[in-house]
Amino acid sequence: MTSPADGRPDAERRMLGGAPGEPALGRGPAPDGYSRHDYHHPAAGWGASRSVAHVLRRAGEPVEGLRAMLVMNHEDGGFDCPGCAWPDDPSGLRLDICENGIKHATWELAPANADRDFFAAHTVAELSQWNDHDLEAVGRLAEPMSYDPGSDTYRPISWEDAFALVGEALRGLDSPHRAAFYTSGRLGNEATFLYQLWVREYGTNNLPDCSNMCHEASGRALTAAIGTGKGTVDLNDWEQADAIWLMGDNAATNAPRMLTWLAEADRRGAQLIHVNPLIEAASRRTIVPHEFIDMATFRTTRTGTMNVQVRIGGDLALMRGVAKAVLERAEQSPEVLDRDFIARYTHGFEEYRAAVAATPWADLVSGSGVEEQAIRRLADSYLSSERVIIAWCLGLTQHEHGVDTIREIVNVLMLRGNLGREGAGPCPVRGHSNVQGNRTCGVDNRPGAAFLDRLAEVCGIDPPREPGLGTVGTIEAMRRGEVKVFVALGGNFALATPDQAYTFEALRACDLTVQVSTKLNRSHLVHGRRALILPCLARTDEDHQAGGVQGVTVEDSMSMVHISYGMKPPASPHLRSECAIIAGMAKATLPGSRTPWQDYVDDYDRIRDTMARVLDGFEDFNARARHPHGFRIRQLARERVFLTPSGRAEFACPPLPGDTDPGEGRLLLTTVRSHDQFNTTIYSNDDRYRGVKGLRTIVFMNEGDMRERGLGEFDLVDITSFSKDGSRRTVHGYRAVRYEIPPGCAAGYMPELNVLCGIADVSTQSAQPVTKHLVVEVTPAREAPAPAV
Repeated sequence: MTSPADGRPDAERRMLGGAPGEPALGRGPAPDGYSRHDYHHPAAGWGASRSVAHVLRRAGEPVEGLRAMLVMNHEDGGFDCPGCAWPDDPSGLRLDICENGIKHATWELAPANADRDFFAAHTVAELSQWNDHDLEAVGRLAEPMSYDPGSDTYRPISWEDAFALVGEALRGLDSPHRAAFYTSGRLGNEATFLYQLWVREYGTNNLPDCSNMCHEASGRALTAAIGTGKGTVDLNDWEQADAIWLMGDNAATNAPRMLTWLAEADRRGAQLIHVNPLIEAASRRTIVPHEFIDMATFRTTRTGTMNVQVRIGGDLALMRGVAKAVLERAEQSPEVLDRDFIARYTHGFEEYRAAVAATPWADLVSGSGVEEQAIRRLADSYLSSERVIIAWCLGLTQHEHGVDTIREIVNVLMLRGNLGREGAGPCPVRGHSNVQGNRTCGVDNRPGAAFLDRLAEVCGIDPPREPGLGTVGTIEAMRRGEVKVFVALGGNFALATPDQAYTFEALRACDLTVQVSTKLNRSHLVHGRRALILPCLARTDEDHQAGGVQGVTVEDSMSMVHISYGMKPPASPHLRSECAIIAGMAKATLPGSRTPWQDYVDDYDRIRDTMARVLDGFEDFNARARHPHGFRIRQLARERVFLTPSGRAEFACPPLPGDTDPGEGRLLLTTVRSHDQFNTTIYSNDDRYRGVKGLRTIVFMNEGDMRERGLGEFDLVDITSFSKDGSRRTVHGYRAVRYEIPPGCAAGYMPELNVLCGIADVSTQSAQPVTKHLVVEVTPAREAPAPAV
């Protein structure tokens, strides 16, 4: 891994220099006017309202933006928020919206300025020097484009020729497994079903998706524990819970509408526990914007009653400590356990009890970074609450031991019967609007036999049975030259993935890359020898087909399925729906296919009729999707029916992680989102809830760790990561910022710091990149930051 040129590891050199014609990855110019202050205001409230007003003004579409606010997340002809997957309010709240959802919707309302004239005026080499905010700020994509290597520009191509190019490339491969088909969580259920049908009829299960990078650990853990990869709770349970635990989640940014439910829970006296290395604004107080009296009187409501600052990667030890305290209490007070539930519905309890008893308190304290008395106070809160929901986000899943940690959460819930009853249960918080629906509707590189059998029977195809490639496996296969064609429906694959230098090389090794997108992004500039940009309708666009205006369905993170209709004419007459684009590629790839692709595009009801025959829980799909607020997919585990080998919910006995000490002088780094971003989309360089303005190239550190390294606020630093394979990666020109975070821990923004996660830094349990658990050194900067571009 060492280069003879300067003695630096190859991966580090990639971070320093980048490829010709592109800026150095991870290098952060420090713009003038940045600042940092402690944030003590309530979450949401007037800060959110001012931000929304600014967003509408900046978007230049104030009328459309206001109209979007009034119809977003409504069952009467509205569209589903294209942002997070938090469920819609079942009471029919007229303003069931949030600041981040409005940002995302107005981002889609932009005019289609990324047209042929724009691309003719800018080479790919030039656009590669633009920052990611400015790329997306150009506006919506206007028409299909094909890369021309002679001029290094994208040039217009007809839809028919674009489809023919895709079909020719795929038919020319010596095996269907030479292609991979990625999807993000934006895709609607109908397009998702068509996508996987095309790919499986073509002959591969190479269906990597964003779940491979976010909640794969949740799905694997829950499937092993309770027989389903989904949570068991819904919003009615949130109304009934006596305690709600949020672990590894920053509600004000990840799912801001959750604040309404936390505020309501506090008013009825529920315990609100936040387990997170960082103290976040969402764990303190809020003013709910649609509570007009509270807004007028500045009356705040608590959103947290206890903060537990666990060390990065310490959640498993913390939950084992809670279990130990509960089981110790049960020795004196047997009634604290739900013994009837344990006896009738679970398997493995005695083995688990023995494993907990054998775990010393000293190991639990050192592993969690939380003192024994604090763990016992947390257990006391659990014991005093009859009905408990434990919710979590990526702060738990993007770790080596993510699966084990979630198994331990289920263990703790089962001790008191908090599974399969009102007001209780496990609740993964999904981050993108239809990421859960993607999996439900067949985008899965490890499909089950029952699903494939039904697909074969109903659709008349012979789907492949061997597992396909996930996201990291796809990157590695492209890099080795084994995958030659890469198709991406939505997302920004080049930025969302780990080890971006490695990923860039992998994408450039492809014969053809196809990006189905709404806006210009980095993935269009990091492309194969041939490349297509295919512009699609956004969630806010009306979808006109031969059968009339079409709606698409999505599944939120609590298994509710509802229909969504766009609200405005498409940004360009040349845009096509995701369903139409998929069907066009499928017909060109499979000229002898008996699948009625055009019939499906003409009327999406036909897709839903087929889905109703293939997918469990989608019976009478068309009628049920049109009910007010849609319908909930049946969750057998909620009914205490567990589709596990034993037929019972399974206790697990995972060992405590042995990699809790990063080494002398090193820190554990977690990546986080700022408040002014959605996934890889950066709206600004501000992060209101962490008090940062005008700067993203920062590392949040404990004040004591800064003193040990001789660092003051905003001092320039280098950050070097240490990968599992022995390689190192370094970013330069970052600035140290003090924050309320445990000693030995640090945090910084994704996607910028994804470069520190090597391609080998993948969980052996879930195959997820471990971007929330990186071992790093932070040292005074060796060189000044690059000039701004």
